[in-house]
Amino acid sequence: MDAFTRSLALMRRGMGRGRGLALSVALLLTGATAPVWADETCMSPFMPKITGQEDYVYVWTLGVDGMGDGSDKLVTVDVRPGSATYGQVIASASVGGRNEAHHGGLTDDRRYFWTSGLDTSRIFIFDVHTDPAHPKLDRTIDDFVQATGGVVGPHGAYALPGRMLMSGLSNAKDEGGRTALVEYTNDGRFLATHWMPTAEDPRGATVEGVADGYGYDQRVLPRKNVMLTSSFTGKANYMRDLGEVIKDPEAMKRFGQTVVLWDFHARQPKKVFNVPGAPLEIRWAWGPEHNHAFTTTALTSKIWLIYEDKDGEWKAKAVADIGNPSDIPLPVDISLSADDATLFVDTFMDGKVRVYDVRDPHSPKLILEKSIGRQVNMVSQSWDGKRVYFTTSLLANWDKKGADNDQFIKGYDWNGTELTERFAIDFTEKKLGRPHIMRFGAASLYTN
Repeated sequence: MDAFTRSLALMRRGMGRGRGLALSVALLLTGATAPVWADETCMSPFMPKITGQEDYVYVWTLGVDGMGDGSDKLVTVDVRPGSATYGQVIASASVGGRNEAHHGGLTDDRRYFWTSGLDTSRIFIFDVHTDPAHPKLDRTIDDFVQATGGVVGPHGAYALPGRMLMSGLSNAKDEGGRTALVEYTNDGRFLATHWMPTAEDPRGATVEGVADGYGYDQRVLPRKNVMLTSSFTGKANYMRDLGEVIKDPEAMKRFGQTVVLWDFHARQPKKVFNVPGAPLEIRWAWGPEHNHAFTTTALTSKIWLIYEDKDGEWKAKAVADIGNPSDIPLPVDISLSADDATLFVDTFMDGKVRVYDVRDPHSPKLILEKSIGRQVNMVSQSWDGKRVYFTTSLLANWDKKGADNDQFIKGYDWNGTELTERFAIDFTEKKLGRPHIMRFGAASLYTN
């Protein structure tokens, strides 16, 4: 029995014992080396950088029926040291409905924040530059499914020069995991759909065992002209209650098992790695000679390394277990420090962050394990490595129930060995909803 099958069996047994479980991507035409421009270390290298302290954290938040206005919203948290409103919510911009708010990203000029809804497949574009403390909804894209030829569930929005690259999670035909990458101009004009490789249509890629056609995250290493994409599950799964999914053997077969290596410029898949267990976030190393990336598998609780060997071949291998895989800690978001030395890994089920020394990427070493809450999902780290932020919501139907349904943002200082809490905001108490992805803002970006 392989690790993926064992994990499914363990999850089903856990549900039988009543244990609540949740599962918790302008150098387009050249091969020039990208400048190291980013603040949150997961950001696109094609963006201007916040050179010092971030002013604001923008939190894309799921609406909850009966809570406040009940709508998805962009919430702004003041994180300016010494501010009278430090660690407080100072603005909120609603979109007038619930769409399963999930991921998003800033444009290459950082002037607009693209966010999306996994249920309605709508894209909401916020102006964050006119008044960085009070972002406003600028426009909405309502025809994503039609324009893209049937892609459903726009997920991550990744900045390219003058463009946004969106990953899908599903499709309109069967709401399964078969999906595509989608390109838009920064002003919201559809450009192209790039379908993921499958066993039936590998699109010229070499397949190492499985080609499921699933999608999730996308990240680019411009100086090597490579892009990686990961894989999750389709709408038929992610909009169901997690307990129902886990009890359904057929549904549990429909989770991603692949990471795809692409020729970035050509948007051409080159190799499909077999990475069983739903590999989620991808983080490239930043060092100019560090040709590797990390991902983690939600179902099998492993850290995977995708790397270029001494012969120029790209390979993928599992390099560490996260916690005790038999306990299904469910790794979700990850953050790699700007110096490529430490990897933060959030585990949803036990509400912990685990920090690994990854200076030797082939042999991660655990250096800190800390409880953040009863559940935790997203982590964002400042470029200077001194501040780390956490939010809690995964999906509306996958978050924990009752007293375990923590919904907060917390800010911490990080000194290289320990996390010290600076503030916490209870989004349920504030009637804001379920906080998900975070992005940073700074007024100084627009005044020079």
